[in-house]
Amino acid sequence: MTWAALLLADSSPSLRLLVLRELLHRPEGDPEVRELIKFRDEDPISVLLLQLQLSDGSWKETSLSGGARIDRHIATSRALTTLGFLGYDSGHPAIKRGVEYLFSKQRHDGSWPLPGNWEREEPTARGYTMIPLQTAIPLRGIAACGLGTDSRAENAYEWLLSQGLEDGSWPTGKAGDVYGRVAGYRRLPHSRWGCRSNTTASLICLALHPTRRTSSAAKRALDMLLARETRERLDLGFEVARTVGYEKTSGFLTYHAKFDMALVLSLCSKIGADKSDERVRELIDYVTKQEGKYGLWEYLPHPEASRWVTFDILRSLEQLDKSTEWLTMEPRTPFSAYPKRPKRY
Repeated sequence: MTWAALLLADSSPSLRLLVLRELLHRPEGDPEVRELIKFRDEDPISVLLLQLQLSDGSWKETSLSGGARIDRHIATSRALTTLGFLGYDSGHPAIKRGVEYLFSKQRHDGSWPLPGNWEREEPTARGYTMIPLQTAIPLRGIAACGLGTDSRAENAYEWLLSQGLEDGSWPTGKAGDVYGRVAGYRRLPHSRWGCRSNTTASLICLALHPTRRTSSAAKRALDMLLARETRERLDLGFEVARTVGYEKTSGFLTYHAKFDMALVLSLCSKIGADKSDERVRELIDYVTKQEGKYGLWEYLPHPEASRWVTFDILRSLEQLDKSTEWLTMEPRTPFSAYPKRPKRY
């Protein structure tokens, strides 16, 4: 267990606390756990976020976007996602204020408005009238902090599910009654209109809910993500690196453009895909082989994020050791983001 000493030697009290709780399974009464809870607010990641929160509970548009302009409710959602990942919940006043700010922007149908230039006041106006990400991003921030079962959050889940396609995925969006184009990098195998970015964002929300994570909708969407059997080593751990601040959090339709195998592994562990699925077994084998000689998984673009990525992968691998009931419906076929089209003549 060479990773234990390296992770517990990290300067982040939040990471050390997560390791003690979720990998070493120390009880809440453990002296080290109690001590780290006191120091968690001194973690540079949480210090920065808590200082940037405004009096109304929101975060500024540019405070979390690497300089890119994003709507305030999107910035707030991403801040809550990070704090939730660090272990903060509704018992913290900053979480309460942030979540209430998001709910104050929620529409009556359970959705949130399209951000910035994507928003159209009239359904007949040119452009998108619905993109699942408009609700998936705020809902993720709320669910990450343990409030996915709030009645207002449940309304958002129902709206999100109502936008899904019959094949189990979510589309790029709609302009009136017309589905939006799916760019090659966002394509899903075996789906004409399914968008990987929107499907991933929606599936993350389901995976954070205590009961919806094992629903047929969650299992079907994960099954479709697993059908994309690509191996992109450079992106292994990207989502965690972005969550803790080592990668920029800009983008909307492109938010899940990268295919992060560590994220897919985490979704498998939460939703219940197990080693009986050959694709899951091969994914585990591939990720396991990337482990370094000292028990860490290096995040190649930013090696300083490697301990966070290692924690997340170890947590997923431990959960995947538990047997579950899992059934796949997707055939195994080669995937190409931009397949060559046959010539007409």
